[in-house]
Amino acid sequence: MNGDTLYSIGDLARRTGLTVKTVRFYSDAGIVPPADRSPAGYRLYGTDAVARLDLVRTLRDLGLDLPTIRKVVDREVSLPEVAAAHADALEVQIRVLRLRRAVLTAVAKRGSTPEELELMHKLAKLSEDERQRLIDDFLGAVFDSLYDHPAFAAVTRSLTPELPDDPEVEQVEAWVELAELFQDPGFRSTMQGMARDLAADRAPDDSTGMPRVLAEALRAKVTPALAAGADPASPEAEPIVAALTTHYAHILGLPDDVALRRRLVTRLETMDDPRRDRYLTLLAVINGWPPPESLAPVLDWALLALRARTPR
Repeated sequence: MNGDTLYSIGDLARRTGLTVKTVRFYSDAGIVPPADRSPAGYRLYGTDAVARLDLVRTLRDLGLDLPTIRKVVDREVSLPEVAAAHADALEVQIRVLRLRRAVLTAVAKRGSTPEELELMHKLAKLSEDERQRLIDDFLGAVFDSLYDHPAFAAVTRSLTPELPDDPEVEQVEAWVELAELFQDPGFRSTMQGMARDLAADRAPDDSTGMPRVLAEALRAKVTPALAAGADPASPEAEPIVAALTTHYAHILGLPDDVALRRRLVTRLETMDDPRRDRYLTLLAVINGWPPPESLAPVLDWALLALRARTPR
């Protein structure tokens, strides 16, 4: 060996901190081949064996399998190529673990039954295409026969969840809950009612769509009354109710009469569903949007004020 230092298996074990059994295993696998034999037939290793074993240990700690490690140390494949491929594989595993953690966290919080756990696990594991089909099915059912409405595209965009490729646990939890809402017949019916209102509550010459405008008007006119602690049945509420009904009459192009007030009450009752607020909250978490301000307090106040002044 031209005077090069040779090491026994015991020497390699001491220098690398590995056990003799582990060094022998790597040698038998051909990952650290002996450079020579002693007169008694014992394996001897060159100085490069120490570096190879250090690399092998590092790669094993990172989770690489032995066939891949052998290719790296024999330079059949480059270390950067292997590292990139392994990083991609780990990313997939991390996503799976995040999904599992999200499901288990949700189960722990909600005290779910085994049947609910199975459903949640299935929803969390849906592929991107499967998620999109579930979303399209829900929005298609909600907006059935309304595809030609001018506001259809904008409204559906504002209601579409887009789970990122690398979601946080909170986003996965939100997706699972939202997917359950998609399959709730009662919630679908509520959303269909709101979609029908979108089509109906629009002046003949208007092309913008009105429910959002109505919601904005509610916030603008009712929020100060809420902040001031105004009683919906008090005289102080009268000008606010008048402003709301006038605004709604302008939207529809109809007179501000009892029939219009009854119609407005019906519209606000449809909107006043806690699942609607929950949908928008979950949507914001999934899409990374700022949390929406709940419309429920405004709706509750407006309904009490309108009912107090609208004959049945």
